[in-house]
Amino acid sequence: MSADLRVLLVDDDEDYFIVTRDLLEEAGGGFALDWTPEYEAGLQAMTGNGHDVCVVDYRLGPRNGIELLAAARGGGCTMPVVLFTGTGDHDVDVQAMKAGAVDYLDKGGITAPVLERTLRYAVERSRKDAELRKSHQDLLAILNQLRIGVAVVEADGRLAFLSQRGREMLDRLEEEAVGLHWERLPFAAEDRARLSGLMQSPADQREKLSVHVETESQTHVWLEVEVNDDPRDPARKMLLLYDVTELHDLRQELDKKAQFHDLVGKCEPMQTVYQAITDLSGVDATVLVEGETGTGKELVARAIHYASHRKDKPFVAVNCAGLTESLLGSQLFGHKRGAFTGAVEDQAGVFETAVGGTIFLDEIGDITAGVQSSLLRVLQEKEITRLGETTPRKIDVRIVAATHRDLPQMVEAGDFRMDLLYRIRVARIVLPPLRDRRADIPLLVETFLRRFRATSNKDVQRVGEAALGLLLNHAWPGNVRELQSAIEFAVIRCKGSVIEVADLPPELQQAAEPTPVLAAPEMGERDRVLEALRLAAGNRVAAAKILGVSRSTLYRRLAELGIETG
Repeated sequence: MSADLRVLLVDDDEDYFIVTRDLLEEAGGGFALDWTPEYEAGLQAMTGNGHDVCVVDYRLGPRNGIELLAAARGGGCTMPVVLFTGTGDHDVDVQAMKAGAVDYLDKGGITAPVLERTLRYAVERSRKDAELRKSHQDLLAILNQLRIGVAVVEADGRLAFLSQRGREMLDRLEEEAVGLHWERLPFAAEDRARLSGLMQSPADQREKLSVHVETESQTHVWLEVEVNDDPRDPARKMLLLYDVTELHDLRQELDKKAQFHDLVGKCEPMQTVYQAITDLSGVDATVLVEGETGTGKELVARAIHYASHRKDKPFVAVNCAGLTESLLGSQLFGHKRGAFTGAVEDQAGVFETAVGGTIFLDEIGDITAGVQSSLLRVLQEKEITRLGETTPRKIDVRIVAATHRDLPQMVEAGDFRMDLLYRIRVARIVLPPLRDRRADIPLLVETFLRRFRATSNKDVQRVGEAALGLLLNHAWPGNVRELQSAIEFAVIRCKGSVIEVADLPPELQQAAEPTPVLAAPEMGERDRVLEALRLAAGNRVAAAKILGVSRSTLYRRLAELGIETG
């Protein structure tokens, strides 16, 4: 009968080699026995892993079998080892198992069936342990390939396991992590509190949690954490860690594109405005900002100033509307004491105050003919003369003007000087009305919500679907300024965390009909859908709200009408 198991015996007693050989033969054969009586020869044979199982005697002259087993394991021995003790000392048996023995036997009472069963058990257990280790390694390889970190937390909060990917995310070595309480991981205090609450919540009420990690090496990582119960023990928790740092960075980049200084918007017309501001920041040309009331003309002027080399110098805004010629002239150019009634002392004007910086002349279309002439001289000569004086003063300022009026039409009517128009309109920026960039409304709403949450100390988190639909449908004659006022009104009135229709200003509640252009009788269904998509800059969610239908209804209409949106 051919041998199916190769057995190595390390024992310095030749008589017991004979006993072991006879017991294996009595067991029915199937074993090939090799014997060595020496410690060094035994160590070499064990680390060679040329056998299926090894039997080591505890007593090996000046050394013992446990020392040999420990040395062999340290040298790469992977085969199962059974220790012959024969001491009757339980501590020795325990030491043998700790050193890596699969089993132990007392020499005194071994029979052929016991020896055979022990050896075959050792081989089978070793095989299953190897399969389990391989499965474990395969699982970890899959998890690491999926870029998912896994942490297992015991009921008392200690980490029982942290995968390699998890250690990379949290900047922890395995020996530092296992046994550590999970709260010692580098989460922010607020994130730890939220994660603790999540772990204590019922499984059906848990959602992914976004957390920020600042590691000991001062790298910043953004994770999404998912909490699951361990299927073998619900008291233990499995934390799945998803690295969303790249996504966070991408969102940051998108936010940069959606916001430029204090301007908010990511639609194409606003991107054009941002590019124009960037281009103009490097030159000192006079700029005319055109747009309806409330579109953010002063914000554009400030953005030009703070993006330029003049950013550390004054920015002075003057509203030209409603001021008389004498008051406006004095405010712009200053005056000498006694220049007019009430001029009790010398006073510098904003041109002198803003030296080195930028002057923003809002509603320049409202200035009188006399002030137009004085302003033209300033632009031509780069100097001003205070009222009541004759000596001009050199000034270095940049002028950004703005108006909601049609200046060329005013020139034709004789109300505005043509030469002044050409002087202030060296460069121009045209701001789109809010009705032409409706896709930016959700972004603007979120921006205003964040601002008013901070100033009102109210936990208003979002705008409900119906209320957002009204905001998207409204004509917004007052543009962004009107929208900001509406959100502030709604935050004040809101009693919960979601703004509903009843929280909006009355004029919005009363104007719940579709946008006028969409309600035109001559428009067919296809034209209405296309117009809604245009108004929403291709955003189908926003377009559905403009049309007053659900997303699924809009998708169905798009399919029926054969409209491709990409």
